[in-house]
Amino acid sequence: MDQPLHGQTAIVTGAATGIGEAIAVRLAASGATVAIVDIDLQGAERVAAAIGGGAFAIHADITKPVEVERVVSEVLARTSRIDILVNDAGMAGKAAPIWEQTNDDWDRNIALNLTAVFYFCRAVVPHMLGRHYGRIVNIASIAGKEGNPRMIAYSATKAGVIGLTKSLGKELATDGICVNAVAPAVVRTRILDQVTPEQVQYMTDKIPMKRTGTPEEVAAVVHFLCSPECSFVTAQCYDASGGRATY
Repeated sequence: MDQPLHGQTAIVTGAATGIGEAIAVRLAASGATVAIVDIDLQGAERVAAAIGGGAFAIHADITKPVEVERVVSEVLARTSRIDILVNDAGMAGKAAPIWEQTNDDWDRNIALNLTAVFYFCRAVVPHMLGRHYGRIVNIASIAGKEGNPRMIAYSATKAGVIGLTKSLGKELATDGICVNAVAPAVVRTRILDQVTPEQVQYMTDKIPMKRTGTPEEVAAVVHFLCSPECSFVTAQCYDASGGRATY
C-alpha cells in the first residue's frame, strides 16, 4: 500500500525539529494525520504546515502530567482516535563528569527524557486498549545500552526508556498494541549543540560506519514500527547505530 497509515492519527513529541520532524514527515507521507507536539510552538506550526495532510501543532510542556493529558484530550477531540504515539522529545544535557552535574541538571534530564515518556504512555494506553490497537515507539539511544562517559543523566534516562518499553510491551502483548524502542547512535541534529565537539567525536569514533546518522534514517525504522505490518514485534529495541552495538 502506498499509504498504509491512511486514516490513522499519530502523536509525535519533539517534532518541531530533528528526528521528531523527520518522523512526522515520514508518517504524514504514509497517510497519517500527525499531531506535532513541542514546547516550540512556532517550530511545530512550521512543520505542520509543511507536511500538510491535516497535521496540526500543539504547544505543551510535556514534563507536566496535566499538559500531557491536555494534549491527548485535544487530539481525541480533533480526530477521535490515537493509533500511534512516538515519544521523541528529549535533551542531551550538560556534557560533564558526575561531580560537575547539579541536581537541576539531573532533574531536567529525567523529567523530559524519561518521565514524560511514562506520562504519555499512561495517557494513551487506555484509549488504545478500548480499540484493541496501537503502536508506541520510544526514542532511546545507544547510550542507554552502553553508557557514554560525561553523559550520566542522558545515558541513565535512555536505559530507563528501554526498560519501560520492554515492560510495557509485555503488559500489552495480547491487546493488539505493539511497543518498541529505537536506539540511535549519534545523529546530526540540533541536540548536538548541547555537547562539546570532543564529545561528538568520541561518539562518532565508536561507530563502525565512521559517520553520524541522519534523522531520515531513524525515521525509516520508526515508520515500520508504527505500521500495521509491525504485528509480531513488540518489547524490542532496534538499534540505528551504524554498527556500534554488536549484541
